[in-house]
Amino acid sequence: MGNSNTTFVLIAEAILRENMTEGDKLYVNNINESTDKFTMLGYGCSSKVNLSRRSCSCIKYDLVKLSCAHAMAALNLKHGDEYDTSIYNYSSQIYSKESYLLANLEPICEAPLKSEWSVAREYLEMYVLPPDFDLKLERRKVKRVKGVLEPSRYKKRNKCSKCKRPGHKRTTCSLNVG
Repeated sequence: MGNSNTTFVLIAEAILRENMTEGDKLYVNNINESTDKFTMLGYGCSSKVNLSRRSCSCIKYDLVKLSCAHAMAALNLKHGDEYDTSIYNYSSQIYSKESYLLANLEPICEAPLKSEWSVAREYLEMYVLPPDFDLKLERRKVKRVKGVLEPSRYKKRNKCSKCKRPGHKRTTCSLNVG
C-alpha cells in the first residue's frame, strides 16, 4: 500500500491504511483451523471475521465493503507479510480507480432554462397557492421533561465567605467580631 501506483481511490486507500494500523494492535485466533474464520481479542474487542463471506461482527466490513481493522488482522494472520496486496481482493471493487472513472464517464445534464420548458399554456398562466393550514394544529412547544437518571440542577445556595457555611453572608456571620 505504500507505493504510488495504488488500485483504489485515495480516500479508500486512507481508510485501508488506518484500518491496517488498528489491525496490528489486535490479537487474532483462527477458529477450528478454518482458513476464513477468525476471532479478535484486544482493547475490549471480541469480533468475529469471516473472510469468505466478507463480513465482520462489527458490521463496518459489511456496510462499507472495505476491510475493517478486524479483517486486516485476520488477513495479516492468513497471508503473512504479503497481506498488503491481498486486501484489494477482500474489499469491494467499487472503490477501484477504474470503477470510479466509469461511474463518472458520462456528463451530468443540467436542467434547461425556464424559457425552454415545453409546458402547456394553461399551466403557465396558473398560479398555485400554498395549502391552507390551521395555526391551532401546529405542534405545541412543550418543555422537555427530564428523565429519572438525568441530574437536575438545584439552585446554588450562597455561602459565607468567612466560615463557608450556607444560610447567611459575611456581614451577618457569627464569627464576625468587632
